[in-house]
Amino acid sequence: MNTASTACRSRPNRLLLPLIALAVAGSAALAAPQATAALPLEVSGERLPSLAPVIEDVSPAVVNIAVRGSVEVRNPFMEDPFFRRFFGVPEEGPGQRRRFQSAGSGVIVDAEQGYLLTNHHVIQNAEEITITLVDGRELKAEVVGSDRGSDIAVLKVDSNDLKAIRLADSDESRVGDFVVAIGNPFGLTHTVTSGIVSALGRSGLNPEGYEDFIQTDASINPGNSGGALINLRGELIGINTAIFAARGGGNIGIGFAIPANMAQAIMDQILEFGEVRRGLLGVNIFPVTQSTAEAYGLDEARGALVVQVSPGSAAEQAGVQIDDVIIAVNDRRVDDPNQLRNTIGMKRVGEEVRLGLIRDGQRVNLTATLQEAGTQALESGDAGSIDPALEGAQFSNYTSARPNYIGQDGVLVTEVADGTPAAQRGLRNGDIILAVNRNRVRNLGELQTAIEGSGAVILRVRRGNQNLLVPIR
Repeated sequence: MNTASTACRSRPNRLLLPLIALAVAGSAALAAPQATAALPLEVSGERLPSLAPVIEDVSPAVVNIAVRGSVEVRNPFMEDPFFRRFFGVPEEGPGQRRRFQSAGSGVIVDAEQGYLLTNHHVIQNAEEITITLVDGRELKAEVVGSDRGSDIAVLKVDSNDLKAIRLADSDESRVGDFVVAIGNPFGLTHTVTSGIVSALGRSGLNPEGYEDFIQTDASINPGNSGGALINLRGELIGINTAIFAARGGGNIGIGFAIPANMAQAIMDQILEFGEVRRGLLGVNIFPVTQSTAEAYGLDEARGALVVQVSPGSAAEQAGVQIDDVIIAVNDRRVDDPNQLRNTIGMKRVGEEVRLGLIRDGQRVNLTATLQEAGTQALESGDAGSIDPALEGAQFSNYTSARPNYIGQDGVLVTEVADGTPAAQRGLRNGDIILAVNRNRVRNLGELQTAIEGSGAVILRVRRGNQNLLVPIR
């Protein structure tokens, strides 16, 4: 069966599937009569467990979110530098805008202040947001802040009669725990489904995101995005965000939720700073393959191999060196570079982290104080000084850590801020720029010279084990 990862935002009044999923909650409770939240009911003289009291208590905190907005629609031919130059199309100019309506879910987490959690992709490009409570009330909401990297957004409504959900410590979740999902799939308000925690620590759905998903088989469909995943005590353990869907769409028993602890940490930063200020370690890392593990004398192929340490970075100040293999952060196991990136990406600027390393076959423990992006003593500041189209990116010279390991020197993209011109044009953290318009560049000076005076600019980029072209202008 072909599958694809899909975000759970739906468009109202659109028939996507003939299958309509209505509320189901009893099956999980029957398997767990010992749960304190499952209260007994008398049926024909017999006492049976039910999740109804839990759902009735939690439902007022789960809302439907209706979004109206517009997005810019561009002709793909107009993005091609050769096409634009050949037909004399101006370099800049707005595209057409298309109006849209969509729907998702949200969770009230602070009744007094009127704060709600939902997904970034639910409210992206929103111009008008309306939430509907379980009692039918409709309220206008405003965006307090949103973070694309974690896919979390914080909304605010004005009302004196709200009910908030309690947040659980999601780090205590275990595979096999019973869970309940509440949301608005396909516009069907306050639909309840049940299942278990299928897996923890899932990542890799979005290479540009920060992920530590809870996987569940509780039915989640388009429209569930931003809704609640709760335990049998009625506490929020996650924000439903994505599914693997069959080719025709719909749930196949593999859904993902952002852990409540991560959502809480993102919300705290948004409320404090209006944005998320992620700490930066300042290393370029590669996966540890089986052959790498053997060459480095490691017991198993896991961790993140340090191939470059940025000058003046938190890593350099802590004593991290090239050829180190990072295997733990704050005593939490690190299996691959993606996990390290996610773990560090959820930490604040100025936060101390304990790093567990393998160096020359020996365990080494270091403490690093994470820096703000762009504060390292790199050879260049914001790449916007090279070209406005690169604004929001940080560059530094890249030299292969070991002869022929990468095989080519170039310019390393050390940071790309969300929503900036550099991000919109497709640059990512860790990219290595090797050429401009087919002209080889080995350092920042050569990059700047190659870009200056050029009409169209197309970068040749090394990303992981692939080479690709990134049109800049």
